[in-house]
Amino acid sequence: MTDESAPLKKLLIVDDEQDLLDLLKKVLSKKCACEVALTSSSVKALELVKSWEPDVVLTDIIMPDMDGIALLQAITAIDPTISTIVMTGYGTIEMAVGALKDGAYDFFEKPFDNNKISQVVRRALERTFLLRENFRLQQRLLSGSAVTGFIGQSPPLQKAIALLARLGKSDATVLIRGESGTGKEVAARTIHAMSKRAEKKMIVVNCPALPEQILESELFGYCKGAFTGAERDKTGLFLAAEGSTIFLDEIADIPLGLQTKLLRVLQEKEIQPLGQTKTLKVDVRVLAATNQDLEAKIARGEFREDLFYRLNVMTVTLPTLAEIRDDIPLLAQHFLALYAREYEREGMEISPEALQCLMRREWQGNVRQLQNAINRAVLLSDNGIITPQDLAGQEKSRVRGEGVSSPIPDCVYQLSYRQAKEQVIAPFTKSYLCRCLEMTKGNVSAAAKASDMERQAFQRLLRRYDIDANAFRVS
Repeated sequence: MTDESAPLKKLLIVDDEQDLLDLLKKVLSKKCACEVALTSSSVKALELVKSWEPDVVLTDIIMPDMDGIALLQAITAIDPTISTIVMTGYGTIEMAVGALKDGAYDFFEKPFDNNKISQVVRRALERTFLLRENFRLQQRLLSGSAVTGFIGQSPPLQKAIALLARLGKSDATVLIRGESGTGKEVAARTIHAMSKRAEKKMIVVNCPALPEQILESELFGYCKGAFTGAERDKTGLFLAAEGSTIFLDEIADIPLGLQTKLLRVLQEKEIQPLGQTKTLKVDVRVLAATNQDLEAKIARGEFREDLFYRLNVMTVTLPTLAEIRDDIPLLAQHFLALYAREYEREGMEISPEALQCLMRREWQGNVRQLQNAINRAVLLSDNGIITPQDLAGQEKSRVRGEGVSSPIPDCVYQLSYRQAKEQVIAPFTKSYLCRCLEMTKGNVSAAAKASDMERQAFQRLLRRYDIDANAFRVS
């Protein structure tokens, strides 16, 4: 979702060919909807990086005053969130590969296709936005979470939180609606935390977790001898919640017989423990939640209409994760910090490519599914940076038209072709090169010959993947 009032993103183009600068500005300012600044000097470019603060820098490698690699390193030192794309002419491909190792986002060989470079620049602008947003989110998390328990700044979520805050000041019964995983219990705790009952513990009841008879005795209590096995009096949860709040989760699954008794509690503010003839007055606020269509259950005779209206005094509908997609980076950072502490893996980060995967993925399970994905990634990641591969888990995707499983994780298909190709090929290439060097005991020439490659090409791959042939040599 784009914000039309947001300032245009900034692109700085550095090249000593004025005609190329003019062409790129004309193409990219239109196709990428960004503000463009031009310079033919690397030194001037550094001044603009400091004063103008671009989001993306597109630079040539061969420059008169400072080459593109040195410029890339200087930009990274000033602001590591800036995405730098390098352009290269014939004969400098090896330098471009080196630039990728130094942190360049991508590179293009001249002459290039305008549509392709426009697509990469758009993705680079998105990457910078995600990186900077990630840093801002970390600062917000370090400053402490809000009393609501919700993580996010998107308008739909803020609107829901504002309603919860208003409801917290009243004693009205509230029905909290929303898909599974949207945080209905968090919403109930928010209402309770903002109410005059906040000093007392909120009682949470998972309605479908217990059979009808047991649920009834848990809610209302019973007297000694009320039924076989009732050897002593039991205080029910409504009495335990006296002066506080009781949260009935998944209220739609309460059996019809118990619905009648619950209706009496809401109407008369009293309960009748099993085996007791008199009723007891209770001062309890009732919050209920469901992810089901209560109106449809009423039409089928599965839910009492009068109970529905007693529960539905006030309604809060929580947004899905698709509706608050802009909050995904903040949520991901929150869960990352949470599980990094739990698994003693402090200092972990989420790569920009992984954030892009999270932003584009469909989350049927909403925030809970996102939380589980980050939990798994933190636990299983081999290093300190979560990548798209870490987020893929054990997912398999189907190859269209072939009816066979592909080992390529779904998350990879959400990247650009170049990024996806690198994610899939890199592990294989590293393994292949290392196996060749193991077989030849570190002899690069022999390894290149065994792999049917030119020695120079084999060496380029070793440099690209930071593999030291000396480590395989037997002394």
